[in-house]
Amino acid sequence: MRFLHTMLRVGDLQRSIDFYTQVLGMQLLRKTENPDYKYTLAFVGYGKNPEHAEIELTYNWGVDSYEQGTAFGHLALGVPDVYGACEKIKAAGGKVTREAGPVKGGSTVIAFVTDPDGYKIELIERAL
Repeated sequence: MRFLHTMLRVGDLQRSIDFYTQVLGMQLLRKTENPDYKYTLAFVGYGKNPEHAEIELTYNWGVDSYEQGTAFGHLALGVPDVYGACEKIKAAGGKVTREAGPVKGGSTVIAFVTDPDGYKIELIERAL
């Protein structure tokens, strides 16, 4: 088995595509519309399946927000320099919700950012 993608429901597809591509540096890999069932899918990532996992952004036509509930935690991205990544994200208009620094009780450097729909993304410092 291989991990292929994570699906996130979004309220404004273009806003989400812009965040993941312009703020986090991903690529828009493909986009499809399904008029019969009134939804559009956009897949973003740092590379295509099967070598890289992707994020499926699902826009259900006419739905502009969702309640996230308490079960979902966050997505995680490995970055070589969390401090530098936070500065670039802020400069691109992204929202850093936990500044870069060591994880509580450890030495791994992490930070958190939030996408336009409120999904949390952890940045974890590691050599790529």
